[in-house]
Amino acid sequence: MSKFQPLTSMLKILILGIILLHQQSFFLVQSFNFSFQSFNPGICDDSESRLICLGSVTATNGTLNLNSDESQQNQQQKNQIARVLFRYPVTAWPASFSTTFVLRILTNLTISGDGIAFVIAQDDKLSPHESFGSYIGILDPSTEGGILRQLAVELDTYKNEHEPDNNHVAIVTTSVQYPIASKSLNSNGVYLRSGKEITVEIDYDGWEKDLQVSVAYSGNPLINVLSQNIVLEDTVPQSTYVGFTASTAYFFETHQILSWNFAYYNLLRKLLKHGVKRNKPKIALSIVVPTLVVSTLATRHFNKENLLRAGGFGCVYKGVLLSDPPAVIAVKKITATSGQELQIQEEFQFSLFLLKIKKKCTIGRLRHKNLVQLQDWCHDKDQLLLVHEYMPNVSLDRYIGKVSLGWKIRYRILSGLASALLYLHEECGNPVVHRDVKPNNVMLDSEFNAHLGDFGLARLLQNDNFVNTMVAGTPGYLAPGVSYTGRATLESDVYSFGMVVLELVCGRRSRGMMEENSLVDHVWTTHEKNELFTCVDPTLEGKFDEEEVRRSILVGLACMHPDRRHRPRMGKWFKSS
Repeated sequence: MSKFQPLTSMLKILILGIILLHQQSFFLVQSFNFSFQSFNPGICDDSESRLICLGSVTATNGTLNLNSDESQQNQQQKNQIARVLFRYPVTAWPASFSTTFVLRILTNLTISGDGIAFVIAQDDKLSPHESFGSYIGILDPSTEGGILRQLAVELDTYKNEHEPDNNHVAIVTTSVQYPIASKSLNSNGVYLRSGKEITVEIDYDGWEKDLQVSVAYSGNPLINVLSQNIVLEDTVPQSTYVGFTASTAYFFETHQILSWNFAYYNLLRKLLKHGVKRNKPKIALSIVVPTLVVSTLATRHFNKENLLRAGGFGCVYKGVLLSDPPAVIAVKKITATSGQELQIQEEFQFSLFLLKIKKKCTIGRLRHKNLVQLQDWCHDKDQLLLVHEYMPNVSLDRYIGKVSLGWKIRYRILSGLASALLYLHEECGNPVVHRDVKPNNVMLDSEFNAHLGDFGLARLLQNDNFVNTMVAGTPGYLAPGVSYTGRATLESDVYSFGMVVLELVCGRRSRGMMEENSLVDHVWTTHEKNELFTCVDPTLEGKFDEEEVRRSILVGLACMHPDRRHRPRMGKWFKSS
């Protein structure tokens, strides 16, 4: 992986930096990521591979094995140390990062040890010589106390004097014996030595200096188990190496890494100097280009030909970055007009919440696969630009009643939307009420997977079960009462979801329950007559899974119950599937 870009790419970047600027402040982000979905058998032997394997490490059957011992009785496996590092250095600060990996710990013994850790190391060298056993390859007696500058998150299977038990997570900087934070996993029902696949997610918010650790058996929702304020600048050098370290002592266990994803975002703030004359060109000589510059040029100065969609909270444009290869983005442009300044500010503040992810929703955890990802933003006076991932198939409203989609695609879209709402309502700290669930805000990627977007009306639920608002959503998707009480709840989102379900199943749009011969009335009538399938979109020509259609309609109707107390939670969609 070269650290240098081709000259043509560099020139393109410099050209992007030319724009008329005057006393403007920009937020700049430079990102980097890598992913290993499996590990080739020769990855530890290849000098050209992206990994450095040190000590007792092997790769077999697609997994990395640290301190592997198939018999669990081999005396040579005592006091073993293993370390695996990504070959190229990573800039640790100023930055936010998120890493997710799947591990499995195997042992045939009642007592085993000692564990495995994710490590941000100061160099790409082998672990300290005597860092076996309880030191988990992080430190040893000679380096306890701060000689090495590194950060580690332990998954520890052996209880030492100052640790809660033999099944815990700990955050270590200068001392393994005295971790700065630790937490037993017993109360969360996750057992490291169970032999099951365990997903671990570690997120660091560079704004809030907050490290979050989340753990769960693979396939289950992640549980936030540990949070700690850490200033990386005071803990590790700026150039670091990331990876894993593990060890054994008198007891044996094999530590397997099945997959590993890592992403970091280098955070820079640049305030252009005062005194630049208005309309005088300014060249920003930086590889990282201001968001306003990139977005303006990428969208061809927000040309109408690049317009994807227009809504009450701004217009969305397609943009193409002059990178190698070219990258496609979506840019939402919101310009305040008379009476809209408050709405602009509200969207801006909530967008900051999505990007910074304060408190329980960490930067990595909000990256749900069915939420549109906010990648960057720029706020200048009365203009707000939000840069999102690009969705080739735009939004669901372009298809209902216009373009026929197969039933499998429709069911996938509904399941994805349900998953996004379940996450916002129940799995991300304080519940988030979206308040504007409708087909226009359901974005579709190249494979027609649903991504819920447009958080302009979204709010956090804190102490109350509702949020007050003067702007409550879109007619036709508003739950009864919300339009005149101004009180939006989780149940009002559920109601809106129910309407989207019926529209997609029936292949027609609805203006709500108050219209004559409304879609909802029509579906209820077919249900009462035991003719439920007659309301299904005729363009499907009967090619659908009858049980899935039946469950979808019934859940949709339940979601639209006039009394919000009787509407199901979003998890009902998956329990009925």
